[in-house]
Amino acid sequence: MATGTISSCTGSSLLQPISEIINLPLDQVNFVVCQLFALLTAVWFRLYLHPSKTSPLVRHVVATLLGFYFALFCFGWYALHFLVQSGITYGIMILSGVEHMHKYCLVVALGYLSICQITRVYVFDYGMYSADFTGPMMVITQKITSLAFEMHDGKVELVLGYLPLVQKDVNVLSCRRMPSLLEYLSYNCNFMGILAGPTCSYNDYIAFIEGRSYRSKQLDTNSKVNGAHKQNDPSPKADVIQKLGTCAISLLVFLSVCKVFPVERNIDDEFIATTPFYGQVVYLYLSMLTTRPKYYFVWTLADAINNAAGFGFNGYNKDGSPRWDLISNLRILNIEFATSFKMFLDNWNIQTAHWLKRVCYERCPYNPTAATFLLSAMWHGAYPGYYLTFVTGILVTLAARAMRHNVRPYFLGSPTHKLVYDIITWAGTQIAICYTVVPFVLLSVAPSLKFYRSWYFCGHIACLLLAVALPVKPRHLRTKEMSNSGAHQTLDQQPLTGTDHYSSLKLKTT
Repeated sequence: MATGTISSCTGSSLLQPISEIINLPLDQVNFVVCQLFALLTAVWFRLYLHPSKTSPLVRHVVATLLGFYFALFCFGWYALHFLVQSGITYGIMILSGVEHMHKYCLVVALGYLSICQITRVYVFDYGMYSADFTGPMMVITQKITSLAFEMHDGKVELVLGYLPLVQKDVNVLSCRRMPSLLEYLSYNCNFMGILAGPTCSYNDYIAFIEGRSYRSKQLDTNSKVNGAHKQNDPSPKADVIQKLGTCAISLLVFLSVCKVFPVERNIDDEFIATTPFYGQVVYLYLSMLTTRPKYYFVWTLADAINNAAGFGFNGYNKDGSPRWDLISNLRILNIEFATSFKMFLDNWNIQTAHWLKRVCYERCPYNPTAATFLLSAMWHGAYPGYYLTFVTGILVTLAARAMRHNVRPYFLGSPTHKLVYDIITWAGTQIAICYTVVPFVLLSVAPSLKFYRSWYFCGHIACLLLAVALPVKPRHLRTKEMSNSGAHQTLDQQPLTGTDHYSSLKLKTT
């Protein structure tokens, strides 16, 4: 390992001997050790600081202080950015009117994050191998903006008695009370999610801290089926063990296989010149497949930490077993066997997808798909490859939507035809995903364009032709038809009434 890689870490150097022994960057060692320590701390937090034994105040204080300690250990003084970003937006929520609170918080939080990302990459030239303090800031940005929108919706609902937004879960998510500074910092920077998230609803987090999360979920469950499970708090032990097993397998696969199929080989001149196109397709799939286990490891471990602390309970299954997937960030089998672009995205980084829907897609009156991909690109960071990926993603999404609406009905006549359709769409989806996200991994413009040129931009051209040639009704017309037929609207089919209904309100937060 290069010495510069180790010394570039801005956090604690206490574990540098371990870093040198196992030949991993110090920032990565710090991250994994902090997450493992957070896992043990979460068990202690659930058992010894249970809501029945201590007050919400103590739970907030402990969760916040531990979160800051982990942040300082991993990122050093850069962790102060978490406080600055949270402090500025908290002031905005107190001082601004509810009519514009959510807009100001979105612009300021996202702007502050973008400035940090740009300076980290282009000013200090940290690249991808030093402690990336902007990673936690990405999750904090989600939490800040989510709470601002929830408070905005809650205040409007309080005044009007209803919400103009047709969101099926907005009544659950809307927040009618301004959080205290401690509650706000605890929500943004608690030890369970400070390093890797995932984001969550403010109401869900406060219910967890105050000990109301089990009762509210149990009331929503059939008492006849699960009555025997309602006497005590459900145990997350089985789910935590299962998720830790998934983490171990993911880490083993990533460390053993990732170097066998480096993504950079897709743009190697000799590889391009000597490998037939079908071989390039197969290698592209394998090289991108082996990059995913690191995300599986990080997100599943983060989910296990929250569950170990007692956060993430989501009611009971039909057989009476508890569900611990309230804030889960991925469904691995649904990702690997996705038969549509939408299915893949719906099961990948789930909480971020929910955030994008709630703050952008459901509220943007024009071109919500393009606006959502643009917001996602800005949130991810300053690398040009991110923008190439999300611009390509817009084309792929439009083409996939057109194909599904026009082709799928012809294959639903028999199980055999449906199986053939699923096999074809699985292969097409996996290749489309790999083709789309190559720039996300390569990061820079030149290698990304080199890859697309080696494929003659065939993915872009095909998607553009499909999106133009195959008719798809505008969403507002599809929604109107579903409404007239009495069909239940799903989140991604609802009309985007958005904030236009609020323009006449002149309310102040209290």
